[in-house]
Amino acid sequence: MRLISFIQVLLLLAVLAYLILFTLENPALVRLPLPFGRGELSLSVGMTVTLFALIGAVYTALLLLPPVWQERLRRRRERRERRVVEERLTATLQARLGAMPAAVLATSSAPVSGEEQPS
Repeated sequence: MRLISFIQVLLLLAVLAYLILFTLENPALVRLPLPFGRGELSLSVGMTVTLFALIGAVYTALLLLPPVWQERLRRRRERRERRVVEERLTATLQARLGAMPAAVLATSSAPVSGEEQPS
């Protein structure tokens, strides 16, 4: 999927480069028809190139936005699931440590530095 988006971006950059070359070679007015037959819009070639470059940038952003949004949602869901699992593991460990007899806990703990070791 990323390869297709990359190729589309490269294609848009190539079209932009071609339009810039066209602008430099032809400093004239371009007539763009308005929708529904309401006349036309006369713009310089430079303004037309800028307009279509902005349209291409918006198109590219709309192509790249859904995968970025899905990745963000996936990371948020994984973070939430990890937190729930860690809370369950912590609760289980605390329950098991609370259920152990005190004698087992006393023998497994390290001796304090003022006490003598039994031989």
